Amino acid sequence: MEAGGLSRSLGFVEVTLLGIGIILGAGIYALIGTAAARAGNAVWLSFSISATVALFTALSYAELSSMFPKAGAEYEYTVAAAGEFVAFIIGWLIVFSGIVGAATVALGFGGYAEGLLSVPPLPAAIMLIAALSAILVVGIRESALVAGLFTLIEACGLFIVIIAGLPYLGRVDYFEMPLGAAGVFSAAALVFFAYMGFEEMVKFSEETAEPERTVPLALIVALGVCTILYILVSISAVSVVGWEGLAASDAPFSAVAVAAWGTEAAGFLSAIALFATANTVLLMLLAASRIGYGMARSGTLPRALARLHATRHTPWVAVIVTGIGASVFLFSGDIGFVANISNFTLFVTFIVVNAAVIILRLKDPGRTRPFRVPGRIGPFPVLPFFGIASCLFLFVQLTPDVIGVGAVLVIIGSIAALFAGKRK
Repeated sequence: MEAGGLSRSLGFVEVTLLGIGIILGAGIYALIGTAAARAGNAVWLSFSISATVALFTALSYAELSSMFPKAGAEYEYTVAAAGEFVAFIIGWLIVFSGIVGAATVALGFGGYAEGLLSVPPLPAAIMLIAALSAILVVGIRESALVAGLFTLIEACGLFIVIIAGLPYLGRVDYFEMPLGAAGVFSAAALVFFAYMGFEEMVKFSEETAEPERTVPLALIVALGVCTILYILVSISAVSVVGWEGLAASDAPFSAVAVAAWGTEAAGFLSAIALFATANTVLLMLLAASRIGYGMARSGTLPRALARLHATRHTPWVAVIVTGIGASVFLFSGDIGFVANISNFTLFVTFIVVNAAVIILRLKDPGRTRPFRVPGRIGPFPVLPFFGIASCLFLFVQLTPDVIGVGAVLVIIGSIAALFAGKRK
């Protein structure tokens, strides 16, 4: 433990398991049906494409986290590479990414709640966000306990789907694409949401032994494990019910359970999906509220967001504002639309992170880099360039309305950045 700092008690295994827990969220529970409608039985290929794009950016995060092991991740990386104005916009988008991501998965929760409890999806999603916001206000220890329990449950659900598909392997054409390659790419842009969270692993640096080497390796291994699980789950699900069955259901994994084991199994898997989706909403609300609190404490967002509860010592104003923001996005009612707004913020953030690696290689080549992204032409790193290009490729798969909403968020963030600069 460093003087006045956090205890460096995490090793490679611990950081890897924490990373898997963050990445292995409920995105696949909520989105596999919508993705299958676009990619068909080749939905596994969409997950593979998204994983490749995520890997390029993960390597960039690995290099930057090794250079700034005590830094506050994206904000500090961007300050070093492009200045505070761009850094504020990125921080702003990360907050919205958590808010919109929570809304996305809450809609998925609503779909499973409708099938299991006959509760309309929208009220169920609103009640979930309200309940989880209350838990976050109560305390971080209570929130962590709930998240740990739910993580174990959601992992079991994915393994159950994989087991269900084993007797059905080979029964469908795994390259059937009803909308052709365009549908696969569109689905890849959508399911990129399921990999959201790997970028959060760099925030463990201050509590990790030898973070310059441990965090980059753990990040890459965690992403690889989750990619394999997602591909296996996708192949198993389409093997059992085909892409049509997944696309037609608001609770796609329940449809898999019914086809494999009968109606009795549907309730069991739906219950697991409720825990999985609730867990991801909890973690996203937690992350967004803490980022908002941190930015308010530094003076770049309104000071009210930095208020702490008198007895619980939680940022209750930031939690409530985050919960209200997530609830607003619920009213679009379209899970694909809401997920892609979150993906918009991710693509923009990841483009800037990859660009930061290139800029810092050129601007500050002498800085120590315990981990370096492999491959370069002279001083120019190649893989971060591919990271930018691949994020741009998935970005253009987004629909015009999603890009329009995202552009408005960027404009608002830019205006807010100007006022934040004057305030500081």
